[in-house]
Amino acid sequence: MMRYLQRRKARIEIVPMIDIMFFLLVFFIMVTLNMIPATGIGSRLPSSSSAERLESSQIVIGLDAAGMIGVDQQILTLEQLGALLRERGTETSVIIAGAEAAALSDLVAVMDACRLAGITRIGIATREPGA
Repeated sequence: MMRYLQRRKARIEIVPMIDIMFFLLVFFIMVTLNMIPATGIGSRLPSSSSAERLESSQIVIGLDAAGMIGVDQQILTLEQLGALLRERGTETSVIIAGAEAAALSDLVAVMDACRLAGITRIGIATREPGA
């Protein structure tokens, strides 16, 4: 009878807590990986059979068929784009994601703005043929 009346020392089960922490860690890693790709103007990229995969860029510039320039879901003018690129510095790499129907003159204007800001690493986003 005395055995049941004794106070037992409380134990903290650590294994379920570790399981929960690993689950949360995996959950946040997966959410972060889905947030990393830059979002831009929804457009159909031109295809290229000789395209190479580049390292992830720091800035993705979207160029739609109407000539609108977008960076991080903000519409910019060429002057604003140049100012943004100058703020980021000359070591910044840029990828231009132009729509398939975008005018060549708009693409050249964006590339000129990049070059005037001192950016030397400029890539053009494409898709694989048939994709």
